[in-house]
Amino acid sequence: MGEDYLDIDGLSGMTPLRTAVFSLGSNLGERHEFLQGAVNHLRSTPGLKVTAISSVYETTPVGFVEQPDFLNLVVTASSSLASTVMLERALAIEDAFDRVRTIAGGPRTVDVDLIAVDDRRIDNDFLTLPHPRAHERGFVLIPWAEIDPDAELVGHGRVSELAKAVDGTGVRRREDLRVE
Repeated sequence: MGEDYLDIDGLSGMTPLRTAVFSLGSNLGERHEFLQGAVNHLRSTPGLKVTAISSVYETTPVGFVEQPDFLNLVVTASSSLASTVMLERALAIEDAFDRVRTIAGGPRTVDVDLIAVDDRRIDNDFLTLPHPRAHERGFVLIPWAEIDPDAELVGHGRVSELAKAVDGTGVRRREDLRVE
């Protein structure tokens, strides 16, 4: 079975597709609308095709807990983009929703984290893949396992097994909310 490729703008060169995983969250303002808007921005990214969107989950904050609960979801995508370009796009989406970074792990209009890109391992000043705390975060693992239970988180194992092992008490599926 061969690799999947993307023909970029009809050019003769073909670029191999990679699977990217993004975790999105919001706990300020119109949380659901911000998540939908962030997904729309991902969808409009040239060279990136959204392939799945998890259910919306309401989650208790991790780390800095003196803040409102989050709405979270996970998006998978096929992409021909370099990992650094995907991270730059994630940061640009946060900027579009006026994300302000005043407290580490603090409240935000929208957070778009690049969690993994296939089996890539990157660790530099700009990007760490896979995300260094993804394996211990229920708000990442539970929605990810919902849409891709056979996925592997490099260095940690199968996402569905990690989701079963993580403390998911603060992660509640919101049946009344949906992001398209």
